[in-house]
Amino acid sequence: MKSLYLDTRFFLLLGGIALLFLLAYFFPVLFGVARITALAAAVLLLIDLFLIFRARKGFHVVREMAERLSNGDDNEIRIYLESLYNIPVGVTIIDELPFQFQVRDQRYRLNLASGGRTILSYRVRPVERGEYHFGAVNVFAVTPIALVRRRFRFDQDRTVAVYPSYIQLRRYELLAVTNRLTEAGIKRIRRIGNTMEFDQIREYVRGDDYRTLNWKATARRGEFMVNQYQDERAQQIYSVIDKGRVMKMPFEGMTLLDYAINTSLVLSNIALLKQDKAGIVTFAEKLGTVVPAERRRSQMQRILEVLYNQKTNFLESNYELLYAHVRQRIAGRSLLMLYTNFETLSSLHRQLPYLRKIARDHLLVVVFFENTELRSLLESPAASVEQVYVKTIAEKFAYEKRLIVKDLQRYGIHSILTPPSGLTVNTINKYLELKARRLI
Repeated sequence: MKSLYLDTRFFLLLGGIALLFLLAYFFPVLFGVARITALAAAVLLLIDLFLIFRARKGFHVVREMAERLSNGDDNEIRIYLESLYNIPVGVTIIDELPFQFQVRDQRYRLNLASGGRTILSYRVRPVERGEYHFGAVNVFAVTPIALVRRRFRFDQDRTVAVYPSYIQLRRYELLAVTNRLTEAGIKRIRRIGNTMEFDQIREYVRGDDYRTLNWKATARRGEFMVNQYQDERAQQIYSVIDKGRVMKMPFEGMTLLDYAINTSLVLSNIALLKQDKAGIVTFAEKLGTVVPAERRRSQMQRILEVLYNQKTNFLESNYELLYAHVRQRIAGRSLLMLYTNFETLSSLHRQLPYLRKIARDHLLVVVFFENTELRSLLESPAASVEQVYVKTIAEKFAYEKRLIVKDLQRYGIHSILTPPSGLTVNTINKYLELKARRLI
């Protein structure tokens, strides 16, 4: 599809010619200058039209992106542009982005030499899961004369799915495999005592703990042999995600539910790398999707697909139903990472009886969120009586968050109070701490 547009320079030139004719009414000597200028402008316009429309296709354009985008991360989009003109041209590129980004003024300007090629790279950050539709790529070309512009529209329509943050998943997976989790803020936790799961008998190496010597094997082989132990494996790790109205609260464009989903994906992968079993439970006013904790190769793909389809609503979550499901369907003591949010003590106390019942049979960690806006408000100075009143109320809510942590501790329930931005790191640290303390 081809379109013609008059450039700003054309209107400036046209305005100048009109001004000359106007002045020629008062100064007749300018009339000839005005006619010559108008004729020259007409010739330039014809030359410009010839140059800009001489090439039939004008450009070759291809947009490249991943098969799916990562929620909450910067995803790279590339546009490959090749000029088919044999003259230098100025180019303006407008990519039709999905409506979810709410971007209407994004354009890129560059110059291409005769037959020139370039790669335009930019990044987009989706903040909600779902399908995103990319439209056409519009290229506006202008010659060095720059009186008219020609638009080329390239059909690059494509619908891609935005999944939970697999970029973050790969980052933590790489760090875990290379034993460099400390680079992401994960603490190196000293393991308490020896693990009790036997692995193998091997030859003694200088530095081995003499307490692991296997005297029977030593007597048979005639050389020192030691027992080798490994981390206890095959523990069940469940990410329990509250999809109720409390998880609808936004932070930097993303809901708390999406932060919980991204962290659950990473934690499940870390657990599998640690030879544990990973599972998912979602709930709101009724039970959602359940993925039993397993350690098979396809488990991460299954978890990813399940988390992609999770939605929140404005109803209050049913913790009694959650307790009934946990009691009936999760056999054996498991680690349950419950992602939810409590703003007040009264909201906790309504659900505390069910949390205590769950904690009797399982190791329960309640993960809830610090209100970062309240923290910013508390750190700012108060300049009026009204602001003092607002800060007092804010301090009350912040204090209740700390009381919630103490109430949970009183009943033997672990907790994580974290800003959304630190959720993944703090959750992994807690998992590794509990594993080091051999509580699971």
